[in-house]
Amino acid sequence: MNFKTMKSLFSKSLSRRKWIVTIGTLVTSAAVFGILFYEGSKNTVALTLDGEQKEIRTHANTIQDILKELEISPRSEDYLYPSGNTKVSNNMNIVWEPAKQVGIVVGDQKKMIWTNADTVKELLSENEIKVGEHDKVQPGLSEKVTGNMNVKIDTAFSLKFVNGGKEQKVWSTSTTVADFLKQQGITLKDSDRVEPSLGEIVKANDVVNVVRVEKVTDVVEETKNFTVISKKDSDLSKGKEKVIQEGKHGKIEKKFEIVKENGKEVSRKLVSEKVVEESQDKIVNIGTKVLVAQVSRGSSSSSSSASAAPSDGREFYVSSTAYTASCNGCSGRTATGINLKSNPNVKVIAVDPSVIPLGTKVYVEGYGYAVAADTGGAIKGNKIDVFFSSKSDAYRWGRKTIKVKILN
Repeated sequence: MNFKTMKSLFSKSLSRRKWIVTIGTLVTSAAVFGILFYEGSKNTVALTLDGEQKEIRTHANTIQDILKELEISPRSEDYLYPSGNTKVSNNMNIVWEPAKQVGIVVGDQKKMIWTNADTVKELLSENEIKVGEHDKVQPGLSEKVTGNMNVKIDTAFSLKFVNGGKEQKVWSTSTTVADFLKQQGITLKDSDRVEPSLGEIVKANDVVNVVRVEKVTDVVEETKNFTVISKKDSDLSKGKEKVIQEGKHGKIEKKFEIVKENGKEVSRKLVSEKVVEESQDKIVNIGTKVLVAQVSRGSSSSSSSASAAPSDGREFYVSSTAYTASCNGCSGRTATGINLKSNPNVKVIAVDPSVIPLGTKVYVEGYGYAVAADTGGAIKGNKIDVFFSSKSDAYRWGRKTIKVKILN
């Protein structure tokens, strides 16, 4: 091959190479231009998807197409703005919030709903559920709504609440008495009583009563009466008395346990008793000496006294005490109907009717003429109770053995 031939072949090869490069450049430019044109023709869209914000460029024709590209299948209950069939435009803002399934419980009824509400308050308003001032809502009205949440509404009702005797009208939801008191801020002491019991369920129009119980100790000092001891004195004329030792009242300290309910005393129990000062017996000598009058022959003489006992009638000794119309357990009226308070000067003795029948007239040594007109639970056998209008006279009589003469 000569030089000329080789030159011709080289020129043809070079021209072919240039042609290929030119075509390649044109194809590359077209591809780049096509890509740039394709990208440049996309719409820019701002998305808010379940609270997250992002921006995309897309050739999608509608909002539904965009969601499909993002593999999102919205439910009919979801919030989507604009609507799914809206045409996509440049710089469009799209918001999608998936609905949450929530349970609403009112009393014993429960229903499941789908919602886009942000708070519990919005949820109830959206479903036209009205909540009263005293109704209880859990979770609270300001709580965020989350998926699978259960919103419980306890409807309040009125009832009467008595605390320590003070009554008021209150509102509550169905709960136990213990929880109700906790809601009312009530603190109970161990001794307090609650009606009904703490485990009972509170219902409409019930009455919850808290009885405040307290135990206190009361110390009382009482007088201890002295005893009158009578002794026969043969050196003392009959009918005469001589005080050998004056009586003196003692003192007794009594301790009581008092139970109060709502501040009022309901019971009193004696728990201890002790003598803090002993009493002193009164000792009285009773004369038994009989005086015999001396008379001269052929004449007769006798001495008598207005207070002397009659000579006829059965007589015997009895144990005697004294009482007044105002003694403990006394009505002021005798067993035979005599009003002792209206007749303070009447001479009456209380007797055992099997020994001295009621209505019997008697003469009582040291007391005088009287009538057996009263009885007493402690008056049994040879025992009488002598009536005095004043306590001082009754105390002075005391307890002594005396002679009684039956007059009829």
